[in-house]
Amino acid sequence: MDDTLIPQLGDELYRALRERRVIEPITDRHPGITIEQAYRVQGRMIERRLQDGERLVGKKIGVTSRAVMNMLGVYQPDFGMMLDAMIVSDGDSIAMDTLIQPKAEGEIAFVLKRDLMGPGIGNADVLAATECVMPCFEIVDSRIRDWKIRIQDTVADNASCGVFVLGDRALDPKKIDLSTCGMVLEKNGEVVVTGAGAAALGSPVNAIAWLANTLGRLGIPLKAGEVVLSGALGAMVPARAGDSFRVSIGGLGGCAVRFH
Repeated sequence: MDDTLIPQLGDELYRALRERRVIEPITDRHPGITIEQAYRVQGRMIERRLQDGERLVGKKIGVTSRAVMNMLGVYQPDFGMMLDAMIVSDGDSIAMDTLIQPKAEGEIAFVLKRDLMGPGIGNADVLAATECVMPCFEIVDSRIRDWKIRIQDTVADNASCGVFVLGDRALDPKKIDLSTCGMVLEKNGEVVVTGAGAAALGSPVNAIAWLANTLGRLGIPLKAGEVVLSGALGAMVPARAGDSFRVSIGGLGGCAVRFH
């Protein structure tokens, strides 16, 4: 793919985000696009949002659980950038017309107290750099029609970021076994997904280490004060107007969100 297309594709995704509409899969139109080029498209899309006055508040890891991999047919993790405009308060209601085709995922969020910069980051480094962990909803969204995505599509589309909701408790990660804690996701009062911390690359801590090392190769740090979403602990669940969701994570607490 010609590199001159990268800013064009980033601008196309940015306009789709702002206009709440879908575009055709990039990989159908440009089958030669590489993952590296897709991250540059993502960078352009984020640059446009920063120009609008949005602020970077963290990062996310996507496609960490086998359930999501199988759902999307995407079999490697990716990452995206979290902006302040994506923050939704626990218990709030989200207007459907602010998103396109949202799905809810239960996750564990890490809040960092010092920078993490790969390569060479291990699990002990992650735990030492983490201020606290919190239950979290990520409401993923895709600007790609019908979620027909390959890895390059979701990477270019900022790892299918929508919005996120942090929960009602913050806990020292050394006081909980993050690989064995169970997750229950309820939709309209009915349990629809269960999972465990091990779904995220064996442990959410592994996922954060993977991200720190992956970003480190690109010269990008995870920074003190940032929120890092460590990946879904089970399948993602489509959301529609009138739906209410709650996620509970054993030993950690929960959070809730509604749609209207």
